[in-house]
Amino acid sequence: MENSKKTLLVKILKVTGITFIISLLIIVLLPIVFADTITEKVKILANKNLEGELNFNESELSFFKHFPSLTLTLHELNLNGSKPYKNKSLVSAKEISFGIDVWSVVFGNQTEIEEIYLEEAKINVLVNQKGEANYNIYKSNSKDTTTSSESASLKLENIQINNSQLVYNDKSTKILIEAKGFNYKGKGDLLASNFSLKTSARIDSLSFTYDKSEYLKNKKVKANLITKINTNSLSFIFEKNDLVINKLPVEFTGFFDFLKNGYQMDFKLKTENSDLDDLFTALPAEYVSWMNETKMKGKTSAFLTLKGKYIASQNLSPEVNFNIKVRDGYVKHEKAPYPVEDIFLNLDTKLPNLDINQLKVRLDSLYFDVNKNKLSAILISDGFGEQLKIDSKVKSKLDLAFLSNALQIPNFKLAGSLDADIVSKGDYIKKEKKFPITKGNFEIKNGLIQTAYYPKPIQNINLKANLNSPTGNFKDASFILSPANFTFEGEPFNLNASFKNFDDVNYDVKAKGTLNVARIYKVFSQKGLDVHGFIKADLSLAGKQSDASNGRIGNLKNSGSLEVKNIKTTSDYLAKPFLIENGLFTFNQDKMNFSNFNGKYGTSDISMNGNLENVINFVLSENQILKGNFNLTSNFLNVNEFIPTLTYETDEEVEKTEVSGVVEIPTNLNVSIQTNVLKTQYEDVTIENLRGNVIIQNGSLQLSNSSLGIIGANAKMDAFYKNEGSQKAYFDYKINASEFDIKRAYNEIKMFREIVTAAESAEGIVGLNYSIKGVLNNQMEPVMPSLEGSGTLSVKKVKMKGFKLLNVVSAKTENPDIKDPDISKVDIKTNIKNNIVTIERFKFKVAGFRLRFEGQTSLDGKLNLKMRVGLPPLGIIGIPIKVLGTQENPDIKLGRKSEDLEETEYVDGVTPINTTVPTTTTPNSTIQKDSLPKIEPTVPVEKVDK
Repeated sequence: MENSKKTLLVKILKVTGITFIISLLIIVLLPIVFADTITEKVKILANKNLEGELNFNESELSFFKHFPSLTLTLHELNLNGSKPYKNKSLVSAKEISFGIDVWSVVFGNQTEIEEIYLEEAKINVLVNQKGEANYNIYKSNSKDTTTSSESASLKLENIQINNSQLVYNDKSTKILIEAKGFNYKGKGDLLASNFSLKTSARIDSLSFTYDKSEYLKNKKVKANLITKINTNSLSFIFEKNDLVINKLPVEFTGFFDFLKNGYQMDFKLKTENSDLDDLFTALPAEYVSWMNETKMKGKTSAFLTLKGKYIASQNLSPEVNFNIKVRDGYVKHEKAPYPVEDIFLNLDTKLPNLDINQLKVRLDSLYFDVNKNKLSAILISDGFGEQLKIDSKVKSKLDLAFLSNALQIPNFKLAGSLDADIVSKGDYIKKEKKFPITKGNFEIKNGLIQTAYYPKPIQNINLKANLNSPTGNFKDASFILSPANFTFEGEPFNLNASFKNFDDVNYDVKAKGTLNVARIYKVFSQKGLDVHGFIKADLSLAGKQSDASNGRIGNLKNSGSLEVKNIKTTSDYLAKPFLIENGLFTFNQDKMNFSNFNGKYGTSDISMNGNLENVINFVLSENQILKGNFNLTSNFLNVNEFIPTLTYETDEEVEKTEVSGVVEIPTNLNVSIQTNVLKTQYEDVTIENLRGNVIIQNGSLQLSNSSLGIIGANAKMDAFYKNEGSQKAYFDYKINASEFDIKRAYNEIKMFREIVTAAESAEGIVGLNYSIKGVLNNQMEPVMPSLEGSGTLSVKKVKMKGFKLLNVVSAKTENPDIKDPDISKVDIKTNIKNNIVTIERFKFKVAGFRLRFEGQTSLDGKLNLKMRVGLPPLGIIGIPIKVLGTQENPDIKLGRKSEDLEETEYVDGVTPINTTVPTTTTPNSTIQKDSLPKIEPTVPVEKVDK
């Protein structure tokens, strides 16, 4: 019995040993035997399925990298993205490992990849302004790899990313996410059409920026997530997602669906009954040191939802709801003599359809106490802009120095006393001239503001404001600001203002002092310092709105001056900021005079002198017209910079700027400008010495009685321009140039090149007297079918070198003298309509031949022309010709006269004999009596958008 037991034990040990040895041999030998095969199959898989370029230094196959998985590791890997970022890295990593199914290697037709591991990777996700992303690297039209025995296949169940960096930079949504120390684990059947992905993530430093504003900076994040994904319908359900941002616990649930024309979403983000201290840990990093020195108590809850559809074509956007509550809050810095305590906050906001005019705010409590200095506020509002329902109460008596000392906010200091008592309830309806019943007083005494961004404070702030509306009607409302004073950099500024009767504003405003705009801006911000210069005011404005409207100028008492230097201004009408280098504005009743006004806009410089009328009425009222007269001079005016543009990245990964709309003319101006511009640039055309009168009126621009130099010639020009919205405009243009180089006109003027295509073959001097009008699209280009015009091209002396039409006629008629003719003293009259250029009959002589020409050509190059070549000596005998086809490939047919080729007045003063052209003249000629087919407009008249 004992022997049998020993024998059995020996057998078990032998089997175990043999199994161990075989397993060890497999572990050692399998990677050696199949290393090249598996590496080659992964390369095939990548080449067949990836758009981006994939490179790596070396590879290895081992069981020990991620035991017990058989793992193929690629070292120093780099994968480039898809268009428009094909030359920029999407993923680079110290190493990437692929977990291989061993059975598929030994017994299967394919090598199945089940796991992916990324080590020390840099993942760079980029989306440009057009929404084009670099991660679309998978070839959707690639062959199904599951049917190929030559490559590997993806059957992913596990993804791990360790100690990596992630950047998500989406310029279309203005979102920037940066994650450092990014660690991620995801498990699920990732290639199934419907699967659950269980993931965990840890981020050492997370930053979130929206539209250049930082909302999270260098935050630690832990996350455990369960996401259901349907790849057929592109639907994501965020079933359970627990996040911790620094110390703040956050729950995230919802779903996201891709629609045919947009998105549908329902996101919920909440934190409940959290410590106030934990909430502050999620604030930007600069507050961390402050928190370490500050004691906080209290509870907080916050709730954010984003729900609805985003469909741009239907003007649909989701609704945003945000709620935050704070209870029994307490904040005291260790250096503060008093705490901020009894903090209560309950704020609820709703923004349906992301429309600011539908904004709903409910602040039903805001309260805190600092050493018996209290602030309490209630605000309930519905709407925004021209219509608003409001119920508000604000009452405070605060020593701002107490508050500032209690909080000890880094690099920020306040002082002064704040007293406020405001009650407002009712409807603000602009059209109905309704105003909420309001009684409000707001006063700051001996105030001070100082920040780290500028070493000196704004001090001696004294402001007293009173808003009163006892009946709820515009006519009984008043606003008095007296005084509003402060001192900055030793410069005092004083303002007193009174506005009574909002229905017919009775105003009295006095302002005196200097505002150093750049330095004041620095007090509040350390970045984006594009605000410069100063404003010096000495103004006294008093009067009544109705007096200004009805021309009772004598009742107004407006005087004083406003001096500005290096002030940047922006406007919805302009693509770039306008820099006022200097300007002196003086007020005299309803006029504002400009003196020594110099400005820059992009590369353009502008100097103006003149005046504006109806200024006060324009400022106080809507639908008022600002009138004026100016003299404008400029050394260089670049019209192209006034055209709205869009910058995006091309497939070559370079930024490209294109026109994205027409120039918009303000509708509230009636201004006459006498211009004198040395050099003007519009598209590729350079204009010298432009002089004329520009009238801006009713949203249109008119240039009249102008003279200019263009392509080396002097010309007179009139023009009219009016936009309709931002995507379409109308123009009417007239030019009269007595002599200019036709070759230069073809090379340098785009519209001339497109309309007078035959000029490509011409050299010499011509004159042009032409009128043309039509529609411009959102690229500021003419819509060809909309063009209408007429005029005369006067040929002074032109050589038609290489002109295909005459060269073919020369070959067909076997008359080489017609080829490359010299033409002089010919007036060619044409008109344009419905995409067709009609050429009136004209005649010219070439080497004894008398040619007659007429017909039609379309703006896309189709021909329907009639010619007659009168033979020497007198042209009595002629060859009738019809020309079809295109300008590139004209179809020339010779023959007897037809109904459309009536032979009359072939030569001056001589009636031609009814002579038949012998067929022997041209062996290939045919005798045809049918008329030439008429060219139909490429776009029907009724369909042209005018």
